[in-house]
Amino acid sequence: MSTDYQQARAALGVRLRELRTSCPGGRLTGTHLAERLGWTQSKVSKLENGRQTPTADDLRSWAEATGQPWTNDELLARLKGFESHIRSWRRQLASGHRPVQDTWNELVTETSVIHEWEPAMVSGMLQTADYARHVFIRYAELQNSVHDTEEAVRSRMKRQEWLYRPGKKIHVLLWEAALRTLVCPPSVLAAQLDRLTGIVGMDTVALGVVPFGAPLKIAPADGFWIFDDRLAVTEDWHAELWLDDADTIATYGRVWRTLEESAVFGADAQRVIAQARRSL
Repeated sequence: MSTDYQQARAALGVRLRELRTSCPGGRLTGTHLAERLGWTQSKVSKLENGRQTPTADDLRSWAEATGQPWTNDELLARLKGFESHIRSWRRQLASGHRPVQDTWNELVTETSVIHEWEPAMVSGMLQTADYARHVFIRYAELQNSVHDTEEAVRSRMKRQEWLYRPGKKIHVLLWEAALRTLVCPPSVLAAQLDRLTGIVGMDTVALGVVPFGAPLKIAPADGFWIFDDRLAVTEDWHAELWLDDADTIATYGRVWRTLEESAVFGADAQRVIAQARRSL
C-alpha cells in the first residue's frame, strides 16, 4: 500500500475522530459510538487510526450517528480521493467483472500508446474469448464475486477493437511462463497461442517474449500497464494501483525497457510461442 494512501486514510481517521468528539449533543466515547452504530469498538478504533478503509455506508452511518449528517459529502469526497489510486477488488467486483472491464475500455479508448508487461498470463488485449472466459471464472471464484462471465468477456472483446484503429500502438512483453500457464484447458491455451502467433507482425502490436533462458537484469515481477506516459496501473491480490505521478510512471518505464532488453521479437518470438504450443 502506498505511503500517500496510508497518509490519506490516516487523515480521514483524524477527521472521523473530530466528528465523534464534537457531536452537537456532546462528546461521544468510542465505546458509545460503537454501541450507537451496532459495531465493535475495535472497528471504531481502526477507522479512527487509519488501519481500516471505511465503506461509503460506514461514513454515512458515522456522520448520522455523530449528529452531523451534512458532513457525509465531505467524507465521501475524501474516500473517493484516495480510492481513485488504490482500487480494492472487494469494492470493484461488488457488481461483477463487467463494470471493471467497462472502466478499462474507457481508459484504453483515451490512450494512443500502451506498454504492458505480463509475467504469468496472456495480455487481456490479445486474449481469445475462451481464454478470457476461464480467467474470469477463476478470479470470480477467488474473490467470491458476482459471476457475470459472459458480460465480462463481451466487454473485454469489445476493447480489442482498439487494435484495429489507426494511430494506436500496444507494446506487449510476455514472460514465457505466460505462454505455458494452464489457467484454462490445454485446448483453449493452444488456440490462444495460435492467436498470438498470428498477432506477431500486426501494425498496431509489438509483441515480445522473454524466454526462460534469457539473462535478466531484474526479476520478472508483477504485471503492469503504462498509458501514454500519463498513468501506470499494476495490481496485487487485494487491489489495483492507479499511479499518476511522473516519477512513478518513469520508474515503470525504466522497468519495461530493462525487460525489453531480454525479449525476442518477430520470428524469434514465434519460435518461442511454437515451442510452448508443441509442449501441449
